[in-house]
Amino acid sequence: MKTFIAHSAFALMVLAATPALAYPVTVKSCNRDVTFDAAPKRAVSNDVNLTEMMLALKLQDRMVGYTGVSGWKTLDEKLREGVQALPELSEKYPTKEVLLNADADFYFAGWNYGMKVGGEVTPETLGPFKVNVYELTESCIHIMAKGKPTMDDMFVDLLNLGLIFGVEDQAKALVDGYRRDLDKIVASNGAIERPTRVFVYDSGEEKPFTSGRFGIPTAMIEAAGGVNVMDDVEKSWTEISWEPVIDKNPEVVVIVNYGEVTAEQKIAFMKSNPAFKNIDAVKNDRFVVLDYVEATPGPRNIDAIARLAKAFHGQAM
Repeated sequence: MKTFIAHSAFALMVLAATPALAYPVTVKSCNRDVTFDAAPKRAVSNDVNLTEMMLALKLQDRMVGYTGVSGWKTLDEKLREGVQALPELSEKYPTKEVLLNADADFYFAGWNYGMKVGGEVTPETLGPFKVNVYELTESCIHIMAKGKPTMDDMFVDLLNLGLIFGVEDQAKALVDGYRRDLDKIVASNGAIERPTRVFVYDSGEEKPFTSGRFGIPTAMIEAAGGVNVMDDVEKSWTEISWEPVIDKNPEVVVIVNYGEVTAEQKIAFMKSNPAFKNIDAVKNDRFVVLDYVEATPGPRNIDAIARLAKAFHGQAM
């Protein structure tokens, strides 16, 4: 059975720690070894998906706030419940002063998920202030060579957070459960002779913003028995032209739902534009809507993969 899931070399990023709750511990963060002498007590996470990773490990009491949510998207009710006691320190990317004023000792972010290459907030700029940074694995492609993502990338982040905060057992139990669920999805797909052609439509009308080879949707689509038609675009998330989308004729379009333009409006745009009338997904009305927090690395990925698999091998949901 061809599953289209590869074991990621990034699984090796989870380094062995000393016995449970013993410090120091060292984890691999992109191309850095980061050592923690104690569990962080004043952590900050950026973006909804990274914040949900912290919540999945029940680390709210180790946090002083989060950043980068309301300036880009609406905070959904599930996440709102988990962080109701925590302030949003910055609506978009935080400045260095925002983190220092919060007396943060840990920042969980990624490249283009709260940090920009050469920007004001990076592991190097925060280091002198004793703010350790752990980088989202998917985002490492912006600063180093990296293989195509698999779901191991998200699992590695959860396991490394478990090591950093001394909750290894909880992290392992969580990841083991996700792996079991993922295995069931793959098994239920059966033998796949030809993967479903899929295009990820994030935003944009004149030019679409999409996920390329190195974005986590590629791993999710492959796990569900499909292929990202933009797999040859060597970016994680990027703007392209509509011509290759038309040429590659996706059978399913995954709509990323967030921001001022609704998923329904994005679907209506594609269905009403004559340029797209011969695309199989448009002709057959095969659209799948994933919320932003489902289409970026985080705890909701596995349920989203199950929905994708059902849509690819049946009717769109």
